[in-house]
Amino acid sequence: MKFDAIIVGGSYAGLSAAMALGRSLRNVLVIDGGEPCNRQTPHSHNFITQDGQTPAAIAALAKEQVLKYPTITFVTDKAIKAEKVDDSFEIRTESGKCFSGKKVVLATGVVDQMRPIPGFAECWGNTVIHCPYCHGYEVRNEKIGILTNSDASYEFARLINNWSKDIRILTDGDCEIPEENLEKLHYKKFPVIEGEIEALIHENGKLQKVLFKDGRELELTAIFVRVPFQFATDLHEQLGCELNDHGHIKVNDLQQTSVPGVYAAGDATTGFRSVASATATGNKAGALINHELIHEEDI
Repeated sequence: MKFDAIIVGGSYAGLSAAMALGRSLRNVLVIDGGEPCNRQTPHSHNFITQDGQTPAAIAALAKEQVLKYPTITFVTDKAIKAEKVDDSFEIRTESGKCFSGKKVVLATGVVDQMRPIPGFAECWGNTVIHCPYCHGYEVRNEKIGILTNSDASYEFARLINNWSKDIRILTDGDCEIPEENLEKLHYKKFPVIEGEIEALIHENGKLQKVLFKDGRELELTAIFVRVPFQFATDLHEQLGCELNDHGHIKVNDLQQTSVPGVYAAGDATTGFRSVASATATGNKAGALINHELIHEEDI
C-alpha cells in the first residue's frame, strides 16, 4: 500500500498533521519511537483548553482522537532511512519495515543537549527551564537564575525580569559577557555571579540551590537556560533538506521544506518551542499536503 502521506513523529505536530489529513480522507501512516523531548516536563502550559495538563496526557488523548479516523495507521517504530524513489518516498524503520508514501512530514523534534553539571538533567523541564511562556508563571516572583555567558545575556535577563525582579546571572566560569552588555546588566542591577558550578542541588527535580566549585552556595527556585539541540534523526539530511540560519529545518509559510513533497513541522523547524506552536504547524502541514495532492490528482 502506498500512503498519501507518511508522518515521522507522533507527538503534537505529527498527530495534528495526521488529524488534518485523516479528516481529508487521506491514507496516512504515523511512525513514532515514543520518546518525546518533553517527557520529563511535569505539566504543559500556555496551550488553551489543556493548561496545566501533563504532556503525556495531552499526547495520549490526541492519539486516541486521531486514531478514530479509519484512514490513519500508527506504527510504534523508529524511522532510520528515507529516500526518494521515483514519484514516492520510502521510509525504512529500525525493525526492518519499509513504507512508501507520496508525501512526507518530518515531525521528528529535537534532542536537547544537557550541560555536564550534576543535577542539570534531572531538573530539566521542571526547574531548569528554557521558556518563560511555558514555565515562567509557575516561578513568578521567585529567586531566579539565568545561566548564560554570552552577548544575549542582557536581552535574556530583560525577558525573564517580566516574571521576577529577583534575578541573577550565572556565568558558570569566568565572565565572557561583552562589556557593553555587562554595563547594561550592572545598570539594571542584575547581579553577575562568576564561578564554575559544581552541582545543582535538588529534590526530585525541584531545584534548591546551586553549589559552586569554590564552595559557595546560592539558593534558587529555578534556572532559565538555553541549551543547544541535536535533531532526533538525520532523515532531513538523507532527503537533502536545507537548514535555516538557526540550524533548524528550513520551511516556508506552508511548512514545505526545500525538497518538493517533504514537509516539516514542530520543534525541528523553529526555536519557538511550545505544544501550541507544534500543533499549529502540524495542522498547517496536513492541510497543505491535502491541497497539493488535490492539485496533483487534477493534472
